[in-house]
Amino acid sequence: MRKQGYRESTIVGKSSRLKRLVKLEANLFNPESVKEVIATQSNWSIARKEAMVYTYDLFAKWLGIEWTKPMYKAPRKLPFIPLEREIDDLTAGCNKHIAAFMQLAKETGARAGELYSLTWADIDFENKTVNITPEKGSDPRVFRMSNKLIAMLNALPKDQEQIFSHYKRLDNLRRSFERYRKRTAHKFGNPRILKITFHTLRHWKATMEYHKTKDILYVMKLLGHRNIKNTLIYTQLIKPNDDDSEYISKVARTIDEARLLVEAGFEYVCDVEGVKLFRKRK
Repeated sequence: MRKQGYRESTIVGKSSRLKRLVKLEANLFNPESVKEVIATQSNWSIARKEAMVYTYDLFAKWLGIEWTKPMYKAPRKLPFIPLEREIDDLTAGCNKHIAAFMQLAKETGARAGELYSLTWADIDFENKTVNITPEKGSDPRVFRMSNKLIAMLNALPKDQEQIFSHYKRLDNLRRSFERYRKRTAHKFGNPRILKITFHTLRHWKATMEYHKTKDILYVMKLLGHRNIKNTLIYTQLIKPNDDDSEYISKVARTIDEARLLVEAGFEYVCDVEGVKLFRKRK
């Protein structure tokens, strides 16, 4: 995996899954044994079984083992979006390193791996910006930081190049976060807090930005997506007001048609079957 350019955190995660299969007495050199173990885990979700199959497939390819992958396909679900108050309660319940990590995630919508890789050189305190180096083929982004976030970052030691090197690995940081999360959920008597993950904050940021701007292209750039299909889910997470649902829609097949619609006050929505959709409130 390292030769193929996989990130270290991804390699560690896949290794952990293989170790789990071995603990469940799967013979990694026998695909039928692996399939049997995966199939009989009644407490595993379909998504987890699918992830296990993908992991073993990498291992099988490395060893040159031929096998027929079982057909696990997890249904796509709308992501959980917490209340801002719940995010802030959880942030306040963490130590200063994890609290700063969470505030960064909340303000930027960046992936956990992107945030963990941040160095002090990526932070411009004078201009109040943070530069996000992308992962997973995303685009680089620059975000403005709030005074609250700047104060939280200034409270961290700057004796190492990476901001969050206090934790040797992202997994260590995540495990520590999960302990604080459990404690905070118990303190507030709010089980919804247990559903908050670092990636939840990415969903929250995208949802809030789409709610404010109704600009799916802006949200796409904010997240660093290269395919708008990955961004369109956030249009489903906002319950429209009565007046928001009344639109005139237009289709543009050429650049000139698109330009004329923009000049007439229409906003771009998405591409469908080779044409561009625009809309404007009545």
